[in-house]
Formats: sequence, C-alpha cells, structure tokens
Amino acid sequence: MKAVYFVGIGGIGMSAIARYFLNIGVTVGGYDKTPSTLTHALEKEGAMIHYEDNVGLIPKACKDKNECLVIYTPAIPDSHTEMTFFRDNGFDIQKRAQVLGTLTRSLKGLCVAGTHGKTTTSSMAAHILHQSHVDCNAFLGGITKNYGTNYILSKKSQYVVIEADEFDRSFHWLTPWATVITSTDADHLDIYGTEDAYLESFRKYSSLIVPNGFLILHTGLKMKPDTQKGVTTYTYGIEDGDIHAENIKTGNGRITFDLVSPLGDIKDIELGVPVTVNIDNGIGAMALAQIAGATEEEIRRAMLSFGGVDRRFDFRVRRNDMVYLSDYAHHPEEIRKSLASIKQLYEGRRIRVIFQPHLYSRTRDFYMEFADALSQLDDVVITDIYPAREEPIPGVTSDLIYDNLASNVKKQKCPKDKILDLVRKKDFDVLVTLGAGDIEDLSGEIANILN
Repeated sequence: MKAVYFVGIGGIGMSAIARYFLNIGVTVGGYDKTPSTLTHALEKEGAMIHYEDNVGLIPKACKDKNECLVIYTPAIPDSHTEMTFFRDNGFDIQKRAQVLGTLTRSLKGLCVAGTHGKTTTSSMAAHILHQSHVDCNAFLGGITKNYGTNYILSKKSQYVVIEADEFDRSFHWLTPWATVITSTDADHLDIYGTEDAYLESFRKYSSLIVPNGFLILHTGLKMKPDTQKGVTTYTYGIEDGDIHAENIKTGNGRITFDLVSPLGDIKDIELGVPVTVNIDNGIGAMALAQIAGATEEEIRRAMLSFGGVDRRFDFRVRRNDMVYLSDYAHHPEEIRKSLASIKQLYEGRRIRVIFQPHLYSRTRDFYMEFADALSQLDDVVITDIYPAREEPIPGVTSDLIYDNLASNVKKQKCPKDKILDLVRKKDFDVLVTLGAGDIEDLSGEIANILN
C-alpha cells in the first residue's frame, strides 16, 4: 500500500488516522465537504485535499486500486460520487473503525467507550502514558490542549489509546486489551431504535476484550458485560466502586483528591482542569494508566499538567469578572453533569447557557430530558437545531426544548446569527455555549467581545 484516500478526511476521528499515515510516509489524499481548521492543518502536513465531490480531483496516486486503501466515515451518503467510483472499481474500502481495529490487534488497545466522557477520559489516559516511561500511540476524538492534535505517535510503545465510538456500532471492530466504559445512557436511537438495542451493543463490545484483558466499568450502568475467560473487571466512580476518590477538596479554583485503587492508592492528586466531572473522567483514565504500568508520581504529575481538550470545558475567557467556556455536551446527561460542575464552580454568579441542539432525531427523542437538564440554570438561550447529516423531521424544532423549560427559567430563543448581539449586552458573569454543532464557529468572536 502506497497511498490512502479518506472520504470525509476533516472529521475528528478520520484526521487522526490521516496523521498516522502521513507520519509513516504514506501518500494521503482526501475529500471533505467544507474546509476547516483541521483540513488546513492536514494540508500543511502533506495531505492532498479537495472540497468537491468530483472523481477528477482524486490524486493520481490514489486511483490505483492495487496501491490505495480507501477509508470512509459512515456519515458519507451512499450516493457520493467518489465512493461509487471506488466501489465500482474494486478498491479496498474500509470504515475508519476497521483501521483502528487492525491497530488494536497489532498493539495493546487501551480503549474508552461510553455515551459521554470518552474524549476527555481517553485524552487524559493518553497524556498520562505519553508523559510516562510507558508512552503510547493515541487516536482521540478531540484536539488536546497539551499537544494541539488528536493524534500521538510513539515508535517504541506497545500501547495504543483509542476513543471507541458506538455510533453505527463502530466500536465492534475493536479488540481492546483494556477498556473503560464511562456511561451507557441511550443515544443514537436513529441507528439503534431502542435503548435495549443500544445496551446490547455495549454488551457485545465488552465481549471483544481479549482473554486476560481488563474491563473498567462505571458504577450504576444498566448494561451487563459479557466478557471472555480471564478478563478482570473493576468498577469505578467518584465516591463508589473498586476504584474511587476520597478526601475531595474543592475551592479557590482547585480540586484535589486521593485515588483509592486495588492497583495502588495515590494521594494528593490535583486536576489541571478543575471541574468536578473531571474527577470521574480522571479516575477512569488513571485506572487505564495503572494497568499499563505508569507510576504513582508519573500519574500525579500528568493529572496536574493535563490542559484539557478543545470544546470540553474549554475556557476561552477566564477573569475574575467574566468567564466564557465552550463545551461539546450534546446529550442530556452530559449537559446535566456539565452544568452541575459549572454551578458548583461559580456558585452565586450570573450564569447564562446558550444551547444549540444537535440532530433532529436526538431532539425528537430527548427534548424533555434536554429541557430538564437545562432547567438547572436560571438563564437559558436556545438556538436552532444543527442538522449535521440529517434532513428535517416534521414538527421537530428547538421549540420542543424551549417550551418545556421550567417555569422559573429566564428563557430566550435566539437564531445563530443574532447570538453575537446577545453576547454584546454582557448581562451575565459566566457564559457557556453548549453543543456539538457549528456554534463553536462563534467562540473566537464571543471571546473577543468579552475581552
């Protein structure tokens, strides 16, 4: 194989694999619908990318079926012209997850699965190991602040950290040596149909852990694991489970705690990103790192130096009089945990959240849960649904959430193109923008206004 072509190269998971192939000297080409910061970065690193579905624009090196592997994302429609060309001409075509699955069979896969928390947990685990004597490769679902990338390469480590994505059952291609399962709150019901089918998908995933591997399972999950012979299972949680935290201290912008673990207790851990939900994420990450052999001091040092992930509790303005943070939360339980952490961190301050729902189907399935989670705050702004891959569903708009917010909430509807005008009023102390859609495109301008 001399070349790899990516259909949907700008996706966060796809771009990490593209960087892997660029780093090992393979020719990389790709298509994406729109230019982005990620695609521009890949072009600077050597990828040949275009933004029109046009077979004529595919690089010559990527048109030889005997020399080129094609990797695609499930979000690409069947009608895509370039995909039709590759299928009709007998190319080796693989999903992104298939490629990651191959890596978990050649290296020891340290995987993080779950409805939410997996990007931060996997990024923390990768940071701990990369900073330790163990080291690791990593394919992550977000851009880490420490490295400015979603990919880490090690030419010496036997470990690879992978964010295991349940969308389209992609994680069933993986063969984990050790995995954390953070949460199993129903999601992607446009794919799974029912909560039971969603939970069954996680049960199937747990059966893929190699014999004598490790499962680190969050307490309180509905799913029942089905592991192979010899798999060691640990439970974890903030204050319960085999691995948990004790002596949690929060104040003055700091969070410290002790880790209690059958793999070795660690005292006086301080979070580099001090929000309470990161205690949970950190426990899962540290458990993976302990299993892989990181030392107590390496773990303690890395937890303090972890800078976070873009769009995950991402502080864009952080002054005494004004705070602005962007968060990727797009599932009701994610939002509930995110806002609870923010309320605790900024108790007594005027907090406003601007929420952009992600997907018509998710809004249809969970609008009551979204409204309940958002109603934790007194000041809520709802903007239009970001459709991503979906066509509109009759009767499904962000009004479903807006109309069901608690009666005591000061609520507003605001189209995306009016959000900056709303921000200019500065009638809040803490601003949070929530969602996995393109509301992030406004974050730089919002920060400039507030600064």
